[in-house]
Amino acid sequence: MHGEPGETLAGRYRILGLIGRGGMGRVWRAYDAELDREVAVKELRLSDEIDDAERREWYARAAREARAAARLHHPGIVSLHDRVIGDDGRPWLVMELVAGRSLDDVLRTDGPLPVRRVADIGRQMLDALAAAHAKGIVHRDVKPANVLLDGDRVVLTDFGIAALEGDATLTKSGVQLGTPAYMAPEQVRGHAATPRSDLWALGATLYAAVEGRPPFQGSTHGAVFVAIATEDPPPPTRAGPLTDVLTGLLSKDPDARPTPESVRDLLIPQAAPPYGGRPPASPEATLPAPGPPPEPAPVRTAVGLRRILRPRSRPPTRRPVRTAVDL
Repeated sequence: MHGEPGETLAGRYRILGLIGRGGMGRVWRAYDAELDREVAVKELRLSDEIDDAERREWYARAAREARAAARLHHPGIVSLHDRVIGDDGRPWLVMELVAGRSLDDVLRTDGPLPVRRVADIGRQMLDALAAAHAKGIVHRDVKPANVLLDGDRVVLTDFGIAALEGDATLTKSGVQLGTPAYMAPEQVRGHAATPRSDLWALGATLYAAVEGRPPFQGSTHGAVFVAIATEDPPPPTRAGPLTDVLTGLLSKDPDARPTPESVRDLLIPQAAPPYGGRPPASPEATLPAPGPPPEPAPVRTAVGLRRILRPRSRPPTRRPVRTAVDL
Protein backbone atom coordinates (compact mmCIF):
# COMPACT_ATOMS: atom_id res chain seq x y z
CA MET A 1 0.00 0.00 0.00
CA HIS A 2 1.34 3.41 -0.98
CA GLY A 3 -1.01 5.67 0.96
CA GLU A 4 -3.28 7.16 -1.68
CA PRO A 5 -6.93 8.30 -1.53
CA GLY A 6 -9.29 5.39 -2.13
CA GLU A 7 -6.93 2.71 -0.83
CA THR A 8 -8.02 0.58 2.12
CA LEU A 9 -5.67 -0.33 4.94
CA ALA A 10 -6.06 -3.66 6.75
CA GLY A 11 -9.42 -4.15 5.04
CA ARG A 12 -10.92 -1.51 7.30
CA TYR A 13 -9.49 2.01 6.99
CA ARG A 14 -10.24 3.73 3.68
CA ILE A 15 -7.90 6.62 2.90
CA LEU A 16 -9.80 9.86 2.22
CA GLY A 17 -7.16 12.55 1.89
CA LEU A 18 -3.84 13.92 3.10
CA ILE A 19 -3.76 15.92 6.31
CA GLY A 20 -0.04 16.66 6.59
CA ARG A 21 3.46 15.33 6.15
CA GLY A 22 6.70 15.34 8.10
CA GLY A 23 10.25 14.14 7.83
CA MET A 24 9.38 10.52 8.57
CA GLY A 25 5.79 10.06 7.50
CA ARG A 26 2.45 11.35 6.35
CA VAL A 27 -0.88 11.68 8.15
CA TRP A 28 -4.08 10.81 6.30
CA ARG A 29 -7.75 11.27 7.06
CA ALA A 30 -9.44 7.88 6.77
CA TYR A 31 -12.82 6.23 7.28
CA ASP A 32 -13.11 3.36 9.76
CA ALA A 33 -15.68 1.05 8.13
CA GLU A 34 -16.14 -1.15 11.20
CA LEU A 35 -16.95 1.65 13.65
CA ASP A 36 -18.41 4.14 11.13
CA ARG A 37 -16.15 7.05 12.07
CA GLU A 38 -13.34 9.13 10.64
CA VAL A 39 -9.83 8.68 12.01
CA ALA A 40 -6.32 9.92 11.36
CA VAL A 41 -3.82 7.38 9.99
CA LYS A 42 -0.07 7.94 10.09
CA GLU A 43 2.29 6.01 7.86
CA LEU A 44 5.95 5.65 8.78
CA ARG A 45 8.31 6.33 5.90
CA LEU A 46 12.07 5.82 6.25
CA SER A 47 14.89 6.92 3.99
CA ASP A 48 16.03 4.55 1.28
CA GLU A 49 19.55 4.96 2.68
CA ILE A 50 18.64 2.89 5.74
CA ASP A 51 19.54 -0.79 5.37
CA ASP A 52 17.22 -3.68 6.19
CA ALA A 53 18.63 -4.25 9.68
CA GLU A 54 18.12 -0.60 10.62
CA ARG A 55 14.66 -0.63 9.09
CA ARG A 56 13.62 -3.63 11.18
CA GLU A 57 14.98 -1.89 14.27
CA TRP A 58 12.93 1.23 13.52
CA TYR A 59 9.79 -0.83 12.98
CA ALA A 60 10.34 -2.66 16.28
CA ARG A 61 10.77 0.66 18.04
CA ALA A 62 7.57 1.90 16.41
CA ALA A 63 5.74 -1.07 17.88
CA ARG A 64 7.09 -0.42 21.37
CA GLU A 65 6.34 3.27 21.24
CA ALA A 66 2.82 2.62 19.94
CA ARG A 67 2.11 0.33 22.87
CA ALA A 68 3.37 2.99 25.25
CA ALA A 69 1.32 5.74 23.60
CA ALA A 70 -1.79 3.57 23.73
CA ARG A 71 -1.56 3.62 27.54
CA LEU A 72 -1.91 7.39 27.65
CA HIS A 73 -5.42 8.55 28.44
CA HIS A 74 -5.64 12.32 28.78
CA PRO A 75 -7.85 14.96 27.15
CA GLY A 76 -4.74 16.83 26.06
CA ILE A 77 -3.18 13.85 24.26
CA VAL A 78 -4.43 12.50 20.95
CA SER A 79 -5.76 8.95 21.41
CA LEU A 80 -4.08 6.05 19.63
CA HIS A 81 -6.73 3.56 18.44
CA ASP A 82 -4.87 0.89 16.50
CA ARG A 83 -1.61 -0.24 14.91
CA VAL A 84 -1.67 -2.21 11.66
CA ILE A 85 0.94 -3.50 9.24
CA GLY A 86 0.80 -2.68 5.54
CA ASP A 87 1.49 -5.12 2.72
CA ASP A 88 5.11 -3.94 2.58
CA GLY A 89 5.69 -4.47 6.30
CA ARG A 90 5.44 -0.81 7.26
CA PRO A 91 3.56 0.07 10.46
CA TRP A 92 0.58 2.38 10.29
CA LEU A 93 -0.86 4.11 13.36
CA VAL A 94 -4.58 4.83 13.62
CA MET A 95 -5.34 7.82 15.82
CA GLU A 96 -8.13 10.09 16.95
CA LEU A 97 -9.05 12.65 14.31
CA VAL A 98 -9.03 16.05 16.01
CA ALA A 99 -10.98 18.86 14.41
CA GLY A 100 -9.32 22.23 14.23
CA ARG A 101 -5.99 23.59 13.08
CA SER A 102 -2.47 23.16 14.36
CA LEU A 103 -0.86 25.96 16.30
CA ASP A 104 1.65 26.22 13.46
CA ASP A 105 -1.15 26.84 10.94
CA VAL A 106 -2.74 29.45 13.21
CA LEU A 107 0.52 31.35 13.62
CA ARG A 108 1.19 31.29 9.88
CA THR A 109 -2.24 32.69 8.97
CA ASP A 110 -3.28 34.74 12.00
CA GLY A 111 0.04 35.81 13.51
CA PRO A 112 0.99 35.93 17.21
CA LEU A 113 -1.61 35.11 19.83
CA PRO A 114 -2.65 37.15 22.89
CA VAL A 115 -0.79 36.47 26.12
CA ARG A 116 -3.83 35.04 27.89
CA ARG A 117 -4.50 32.58 25.09
CA VAL A 118 -0.85 31.51 25.02
CA ALA A 119 -0.89 31.01 28.79
CA ASP A 120 -3.94 28.76 28.48
CA ILE A 121 -2.30 26.77 25.68
CA GLY A 122 0.80 26.38 27.83
CA ARG A 123 -1.18 25.20 30.84
CA GLN A 124 -2.92 22.49 28.85
CA MET A 125 0.29 21.42 27.11
CA LEU A 126 2.04 21.22 30.47
CA ASP A 127 -0.71 18.98 31.89
CA ALA A 128 -0.47 16.66 28.88
CA LEU A 129 3.33 16.43 29.15
CA ALA A 130 3.09 15.71 32.88
CA ALA A 131 0.70 12.82 32.17
CA ALA A 132 3.13 11.37 29.61
CA HIS A 133 6.18 11.83 31.80
CA ALA A 134 4.39 10.02 34.62
CA LYS A 135 4.19 7.01 32.28
CA GLY A 136 7.87 7.27 31.39
CA ILE A 137 7.26 8.71 27.92
CA VAL A 138 9.24 11.69 26.63
CA HIS A 139 7.71 13.42 23.64
CA ARG A 140 10.98 14.69 22.13
CA ASP A 141 9.31 16.69 19.38
CA VAL A 142 7.10 19.32 21.02
CA LYS A 143 6.51 22.08 18.46
CA PRO A 144 3.62 24.18 17.10
CA ALA A 145 2.93 21.68 14.31
CA ASN A 146 2.24 18.99 16.94
CA VAL A 147 -0.22 21.17 18.90
CA LEU A 148 -3.84 21.02 17.73
CA LEU A 149 -6.36 23.69 18.71
CA ASP A 150 -9.91 22.34 18.85
CA GLY A 151 -11.94 25.22 20.27
CA ASP A 152 -10.81 25.65 23.86
CA ARG A 153 -9.20 22.20 23.84
CA VAL A 154 -5.45 21.91 23.23
CA VAL A 155 -4.18 18.51 22.06
CA LEU A 156 -0.61 17.26 21.70
CA THR A 157 -0.02 14.78 18.89
CA ASP A 158 2.72 12.29 18.02
CA PHE A 159 3.28 10.95 21.53
CA GLY A 160 5.49 7.92 21.31
CA ILE A 161 5.86 8.37 17.59
CA ALA A 162 8.00 11.46 18.11
CA ALA A 163 10.00 9.57 20.73
CA LEU A 164 10.86 7.07 18.01
CA GLU A 165 12.09 9.84 15.75
CA GLY A 166 14.10 11.50 18.49
CA ASP A 167 16.15 8.42 19.24
CA ALA A 168 18.27 8.96 16.14
CA THR A 169 21.58 10.78 16.40
CA LEU A 170 22.40 13.93 14.49
CA THR A 171 24.88 12.07 12.28
CA LYS A 172 22.48 9.25 11.39
CA SER A 173 22.34 9.05 7.62
CA GLY A 174 18.97 9.92 6.13
CA VAL A 175 17.25 10.64 9.48
CA GLN A 176 15.82 14.01 10.49
CA LEU A 177 15.95 14.55 14.23
CA GLY A 178 12.78 16.39 15.11
CA THR A 179 12.51 20.05 14.19
CA PRO A 180 15.78 21.97 14.75
CA ALA A 181 14.22 25.21 16.05
CA TYR A 182 12.47 23.34 18.89
CA MET A 183 15.24 20.97 19.96
CA ALA A 184 16.68 21.44 23.44
CA PRO A 185 20.42 22.24 23.72
CA GLU A 186 21.17 18.79 25.14
CA GLN A 187 19.51 17.16 22.14
CA VAL A 188 21.56 19.33 19.80
CA ARG A 189 24.69 18.11 21.57
CA GLY A 190 23.64 14.51 20.99
CA HIS A 191 22.54 13.69 24.55
CA ALA A 192 19.40 11.73 25.37
CA ALA A 193 16.19 13.71 25.69
CA THR A 194 14.53 13.85 29.10
CA PRO A 195 11.32 15.38 30.48
CA ARG A 196 13.30 18.60 30.97
CA SER A 197 13.98 18.59 27.22
CA ASP A 198 10.21 18.62 26.67
CA LEU A 199 9.99 21.62 29.00
CA TRP A 200 12.55 23.48 26.86
CA ALA A 201 10.52 22.69 23.74
CA LEU A 202 7.38 23.86 25.54
CA GLY A 203 9.11 27.18 26.22
CA ALA A 204 10.20 27.47 22.57
CA THR A 205 6.65 26.70 21.41
CA LEU A 206 5.08 29.30 23.71
CA TYR A 207 7.73 31.82 22.68
CA ALA A 208 6.76 31.28 19.04
CA ALA A 209 3.05 31.54 19.90
CA VAL A 210 3.34 34.92 21.61
CA GLU A 211 6.19 36.42 19.52
CA GLY A 212 5.25 35.01 16.12
CA ARG A 213 8.65 33.36 15.52
CA PRO A 214 10.76 30.67 17.20
CA PRO A 215 13.39 31.79 19.70
CA PHE A 216 16.27 30.62 17.48
CA GLN A 217 16.48 31.03 13.74
CA GLY A 218 19.11 30.58 11.05
CA SER A 219 19.61 30.15 7.33
CA THR A 220 20.57 26.48 7.79
CA HIS A 221 19.91 23.74 10.30
CA GLY A 222 23.53 23.97 11.38
CA ALA A 223 23.18 27.68 12.11
CA VAL A 224 20.08 26.99 14.22
CA PHE A 225 21.92 24.25 16.13
CA VAL A 226 24.82 26.58 16.90
CA ALA A 227 22.48 29.32 18.08
CA ILE A 228 20.57 26.94 20.37
CA ALA A 229 23.79 25.59 21.89
CA THR A 230 25.66 28.87 22.35
CA GLU A 231 23.35 31.91 22.24
CA ASP A 232 20.55 33.35 24.34
CA PRO A 233 17.20 33.91 22.65
CA PRO A 234 16.24 37.51 21.83
CA PRO A 235 14.29 39.00 24.74
CA PRO A 236 10.55 38.67 23.99
CA THR A 237 8.72 41.91 23.28
CA ARG A 238 5.09 40.74 23.39
CA ALA A 239 5.20 38.20 26.25
CA GLY A 240 4.61 40.66 29.09
CA PRO A 241 3.95 38.62 32.28
CA LEU A 242 5.04 35.43 30.49
CA THR A 243 8.60 36.70 30.02
CA ASP A 244 9.96 35.06 33.17
CA VAL A 245 8.30 31.74 32.30
CA LEU A 246 9.83 31.71 28.82
CA THR A 247 13.26 32.73 30.07
CA GLY A 248 13.28 29.98 32.68
CA LEU A 249 12.09 27.25 30.32
CA LEU A 250 14.72 28.20 27.72
CA SER A 251 17.64 27.83 30.12
CA LYS A 252 20.62 26.04 28.55
CA ASP A 253 21.16 23.99 31.71
CA PRO A 254 18.37 21.40 32.10
CA ASP A 255 18.71 21.51 35.90
CA ALA A 256 18.14 25.28 35.90
CA ARG A 257 14.73 24.99 34.22
CA PRO A 258 11.73 25.48 36.50
CA THR A 259 9.67 22.54 37.68
CA PRO A 260 6.33 21.80 36.00
CA GLU A 261 4.53 22.77 39.21
CA SER A 262 6.16 26.21 39.34
CA VAL A 263 5.49 26.79 35.64
CA ARG A 264 1.84 25.91 36.10
CA ASP A 265 1.54 28.29 39.04
CA LEU A 266 2.88 31.09 36.83
CA LEU A 267 0.67 30.26 33.85
CA ILE A 268 -2.70 29.91 35.57
CA PRO A 269 -3.07 33.56 36.70
CA GLN A 270 -2.35 34.73 33.14
CA ALA A 271 -4.59 32.22 31.33
CA ALA A 272 -7.88 33.16 29.74
CA PRO A 273 -11.04 32.18 31.68
CA PRO A 274 -12.22 29.69 32.77
CA TYR A 275 -8.65 28.52 33.48
CA GLY A 276 -7.18 31.75 34.76
CA GLY A 277 -7.75 35.44 35.32
CA ARG A 278 -9.34 36.52 38.55
CA PRO A 279 -9.28 33.94 41.34
CA PRO A 280 -12.66 32.53 42.35
CA ALA A 281 -14.54 34.32 45.10
CA SER A 282 -13.83 33.15 48.61
CA PRO A 283 -16.40 30.87 50.26
CA GLU A 284 -17.35 33.69 52.65
CA ALA A 285 -18.28 35.90 49.71
CA THR A 286 -20.76 33.36 48.40
CA LEU A 287 -22.69 32.93 51.66
CA PRO A 288 -26.23 34.42 51.71
CA ALA A 289 -26.75 37.72 53.54
CA PRO A 290 -27.88 37.19 57.13
CA GLY A 291 -31.61 37.56 57.68
CA PRO A 292 -33.54 38.61 60.80
CA PRO A 293 -32.87 36.49 63.89
CA PRO A 294 -35.41 33.72 64.49
CA GLU A 295 -38.05 34.27 67.16
CA PRO A 296 -37.18 32.56 70.45
CA ALA A 297 -38.98 29.32 71.17
CA PRO A 298 -41.48 29.40 74.06
CA VAL A 299 -40.04 28.46 77.42
CA ARG A 300 -41.56 25.37 78.99
CA THR A 301 -41.77 25.05 82.76
CA ALA A 302 -41.60 21.79 84.59
CA VAL A 303 -45.35 21.88 85.12
CA GLY A 304 -45.91 22.58 81.49
CA LEU A 305 -43.68 19.69 80.44
CA ARG A 306 -45.54 17.33 82.80
CA ARG A 307 -48.79 18.41 81.26
CA ILE A 308 -47.41 17.74 77.78
CA LEU A 309 -45.75 14.43 78.55
CA ARG A 310 -48.43 12.97 80.91
CA PRO A 311 -50.88 10.92 78.84
CA ARG A 312 -54.51 11.64 79.28
CA SER A 313 -56.50 8.83 80.95
CA ARG A 314 -60.01 8.27 82.10
CA PRO A 315 -60.59 8.48 85.88
CA PRO A 316 -60.62 5.01 87.49
CA THR A 317 -64.01 3.41 88.17
CA ARG A 318 -64.72 3.05 91.90
CA ARG A 319 -65.34 -0.57 92.87
CA PRO A 320 -68.35 -1.22 95.19
CA VAL A 321 -67.60 -1.83 98.84
CA ARG A 322 -68.74 -5.20 100.05
CA THR A 323 -69.94 -5.66 103.67
CA ALA A 324 -69.79 -8.74 105.79
CA VAL A 325 -73.49 -9.39 105.11
CA ASP A 326 -72.87 -9.40 101.38
CA LEU A 327 -70.00 -11.86 101.77
